[in-house]
Amino acid sequence: MNILVTGGTGFTGKALVKRLLDMGHHVRALDYKEGHKTDELRSWGAEVIIGSVTDQELVQTAVQGIDLVQHMAAAFREMNVPDTYYDEVNVGGTANMLAAAWDQGVKKFIYTSTCGVHGNIDDPPGGEDAPIQPADYYQRTKYQAEPLVNQYHQKGMKTTILRPAAIYGPGDPERFYLIFKRVASGTFPMFGSGKTLYHPLYIDNLVDALVLAQDEDKGDGRAYLIADAQYVEIETLVRKVAQAMGVEVKIPHFPVMPLVVAGHVCEKLCKPLGVTPPIFPRRVDWFRQNRAFKIDRAREELGYNPRVELDEGLRRTFEWYRDEGLL
Repeated sequence: MNILVTGGTGFTGKALVKRLLDMGHHVRALDYKEGHKTDELRSWGAEVIIGSVTDQELVQTAVQGIDLVQHMAAAFREMNVPDTYYDEVNVGGTANMLAAAWDQGVKKFIYTSTCGVHGNIDDPPGGEDAPIQPADYYQRTKYQAEPLVNQYHQKGMKTTILRPAAIYGPGDPERFYLIFKRVASGTFPMFGSGKTLYHPLYIDNLVDALVLAQDEDKGDGRAYLIADAQYVEIETLVRKVAQAMGVEVKIPHFPVMPLVVAGHVCEKLCKPLGVTPPIFPRRVDWFRQNRAFKIDRAREELGYNPRVELDEGLRRTFEWYRDEGLL
């Protein structure tokens, strides 16, 4: 097929582009800036278009001749931008992509949302019917785009929504890196009980789900939580990271509320200055929000089966950080 991947140079987008090319598809990647990653995609054989999903004319051009759209471009962890930027990219950009896909007769549209639309899971593990309670502007805008996808499904376009859990793996220099780096120091400060639940998602498992969702006969008009087979307490995760690295780690415990206050204060003080705060509310939420999910629907309807287990995924990730000189 001719497949368009938006956000093609991102951690997930890049992994998906590589898999699709290896499968023999023609891949066009859309991303907002040139860089060494775009050169790498071209070296693999992908076509790369530079521009924003907020540019309606460019989006129409990008979708020409495309059979299927994998839409994952999003504003994510961009601290020095107004909140309206998230609306423009995550909601407006998705609306542009959907309109272009409809106009160009795309066979299927797959939207990558986030498990974060459910916020804290009050009764873990949560399924797709768990309450929608996004905790920040990223999660809110990712959810606001979901009804737009459903509107086009009602018009007659095949669509599927995936809500990935906490993605990690080789090639990711950011998300889990802070955990590995802190463990490498020998001490990991734990704010709160350490019993909060966390649900990792190894990158290869997510790409498996994205590819499965491309089947026109599967998942039409449905939303799916995508995660690994196992969720863990965050203190257990830290200890498993230490085990993967072959090191000992001390985990002293501290009250979480002072950190919560500090996160909000830092964000408020740093935002007018255009400075990325050293700590902010979403990072603090890791210590106190339960993220544990059921993946039964994806298993039954998509045939999803997470192949890489947590210990193996952490080992592979550590080896990549080590080989890249990051640890």
